[in-house]
Amino acid sequence: MSNWFKRNGVHLAIIGLFIVMCFIYFSPALQGKILYQGDVLQAKAMQKEIMDFKAKDGTAPLWTNSMFGGMPAYQIWAQFPKNITTYVITFFKTVFPNPIDVVLLYLLGAYLLFCALRVNPWLAAAGAIAFAFSSYNFIIIEAGHSNKALAIAFFAPVIAGVILTFRGKHVWGATIAALFLALEIRSNHIQMTYYLFLVLLILAGIELYHAIKTKTTKGFLKSVGFLAASIVLSVAVNAGTLWTTYEYGQESIRGKSNLKSEAAKPSNGLDREYAYQWSQGVGECITFLVPNAYGGASGSGAFGEDSEVAKTLLQRNVPAEQAIGFAKQMPTYWGDRPFTSGPYYFGAIVFFLFIFGLLILKDRLAWWIFGATLLTMFLSFGKNFPYISDLFFNYFPFYNKFRAVESTLAVTGLLFPILAVLAIQEIVSGRQDVKVLVKKLKYASFITGGLLLIVIIVPGLLFSFKSPTHEEFIQQLTQITGGDQGFANAIANALINDRTSLARTDALRSLLFVLIGAALLWALIKNKINQQIAFILFAAAILVDMWTVDRRYLNNEKFVDESTINQTFQPRQVDELILRDPSLNYRVLDLTINTFSSATASYFHKTVGGYHAAKLKRFQEVLDKQFNGAINEDVLDMLNTKYVITADEKGESQRIQNRSTACGNAWFVSKVLYVKNAEEEMTGISSFDPKKEAIVEESFKPLIDLTKAGTPDLNASIKLVDYHPDHLTYEYSAGKDMIAVFAEVWYDKGWTAYVDGEEIPHFRANYILRAAQLPGGNHKLEFKFEPASYYVGENISLAASILLVGGLGFAGYQEKKKKGKSQKVKS
Repeated sequence: MSNWFKRNGVHLAIIGLFIVMCFIYFSPALQGKILYQGDVLQAKAMQKEIMDFKAKDGTAPLWTNSMFGGMPAYQIWAQFPKNITTYVITFFKTVFPNPIDVVLLYLLGAYLLFCALRVNPWLAAAGAIAFAFSSYNFIIIEAGHSNKALAIAFFAPVIAGVILTFRGKHVWGATIAALFLALEIRSNHIQMTYYLFLVLLILAGIELYHAIKTKTTKGFLKSVGFLAASIVLSVAVNAGTLWTTYEYGQESIRGKSNLKSEAAKPSNGLDREYAYQWSQGVGECITFLVPNAYGGASGSGAFGEDSEVAKTLLQRNVPAEQAIGFAKQMPTYWGDRPFTSGPYYFGAIVFFLFIFGLLILKDRLAWWIFGATLLTMFLSFGKNFPYISDLFFNYFPFYNKFRAVESTLAVTGLLFPILAVLAIQEIVSGRQDVKVLVKKLKYASFITGGLLLIVIIVPGLLFSFKSPTHEEFIQQLTQITGGDQGFANAIANALINDRTSLARTDALRSLLFVLIGAALLWALIKNKINQQIAFILFAAAILVDMWTVDRRYLNNEKFVDESTINQTFQPRQVDELILRDPSLNYRVLDLTINTFSSATASYFHKTVGGYHAAKLKRFQEVLDKQFNGAINEDVLDMLNTKYVITADEKGESQRIQNRSTACGNAWFVSKVLYVKNAEEEMTGISSFDPKKEAIVEESFKPLIDLTKAGTPDLNASIKLVDYHPDHLTYEYSAGKDMIAVFAEVWYDKGWTAYVDGEEIPHFRANYILRAAQLPGGNHKLEFKFEPASYYVGENISLAASILLVGGLGFAGYQEKKKKGKSQKVKS
């Protein structure tokens, strides 16, 4: 045991330092405070019904009616207890408070990668810090993009496994790749996983080229075989997650449209404009080096009483308090995105080392990083560089399912530190002549320093500091100033000066760190400093650089007491009044919030609105056609919308509109109107009597026998007697067969109808609802959500999880055996 501690003492010390760093940075979390994350609060509201039933039953339902009339819970919150990776992630979340858990995973994953690259542990620590503290990785934590952060955390160890496999450690490398790829997939952010695969494909391509060139294709194919097995295993471990996601994706807004007018468009994924909305500006790549070059975060409040805007207002006799308040509201960000929470900052020292690495490294890893960096950067430009983006959007499988293409830079944020670390490793390897290294050091210093000096001395040479909507902004200022064009122009010019000052200040800051990095590099090349000390100093300098920028976006002020979080979900008087309704199931439309972009109402009610990036396509189409402008009351009725919350004329208080016309949970109709296609079905629900008529597509005709159910029984009744999101129970009485319509959203990938325990067919009516022909008599009707994609997928996950654990044990045993043999040979 003592020998083990001797061999691994440095690693344990570094891991201990990582934990201490996280505890210091997020010290409020240790005091019981909670990070206020906007998207996490939205998620809490979305998940409320699911969590309530989980607390009651011990298992979480797979369906929720809390948003958009009802939808699968897979992409909101779902349990996958037979997936081994669930317990790995849960362990970290249990041991370490949020967000310490995620940042620690950033650090540990990257450290594993750099150790796999066989660099000195302290240099590996420097690289891990450079990646973990990249600004975007902290910004998404603050925003509450928890799944994305987890997925990014597993980038590095997946790459480590792939590289080890290609370097001949087939069993060990493939097993590591399988474990962390399984964790990557379980993070449930397919977009990030997709981007990771793109850069790994480039790595595989370069390895293939090298194998052909060196005539080692047999070894390459062996590596590919092991990696293919690891991919299959990691996918199988996540069978439940992936199968349900894929199945649901076909029916969500990421899938094909049901309407011919929409389906005729070239893409069967997201709308191109929507997908490209958050595109990185080409010039914004300067933020890799100068964080505030483009103003930092939107509405950061960076301009105060010393700003040019405030001074301009004071000169016009605007009261000081008002002038400062107005200056703080000025838009600091002036890039191409609608708004941003902050820039992609990779660190001044890391950027400098990356340039140095490009100049001195020519091996296949360097070429991979160069190619992958170019690809991820070009893809991040989206609409600003459509030549490559459109190629991927139109022809690469699944690429058009993703929005916010700028987030490809999350991968770039790992590539920069890898090349930076490899550049330092190249110096200490002694493979290159000192004179050559000094020469390349000068080049890297001139390139990086020269760019910074331009921003400091003549920033106007590179940037206008005007947003794409600058002219519209001046018009707004003109209105605010009562039509004084000169005053408006003066404020706009002052804003440009303030933005310029922000860029200059940060460029000067970055220049200081570049000089520190260059000095350390020179000392290392010239053997003026001990290598170990140099690595520690690099780690410290990088940490200070990144830490101080990260604090702009994620700091102690973002943490609040638990009571503040709870206050967010305090019911209003209107909520309390509605909640007195004893009915088992009904819907609410809240018009006092951003109805279809906020989930807050879903915390208390089953709502027509909500917030989700992948809602059901059919429901979105109904919103687009029936809620665009005037709200279709017939559609509200068929959704059993009993209450509408509105604001008074001043918008100061809420009031309830009781809707007595709501159809109820289920009802019998007297007429079935057949239509040929989705267009006619959508037109049909634009104006109809939902209590008497059902609009049904002709494809469902075989499931309906109007000879039996044509004449209505006026005394027939149907009632919901038990409610569970996954299991709805009705009792009905009818003298003959009847057509029943249910105020439940249609989803044929798991919902099954039963009458007295016997399965019966059901069909779609009114574009988004369920309907069924029910046999006459007194019966019990049940709707059960039993998706095979989940239950069969879970069994596959269990088998694959057992294989993965066994594989890890075998790989660990083999690795230990090899080390034992090598130590015997040495002795």
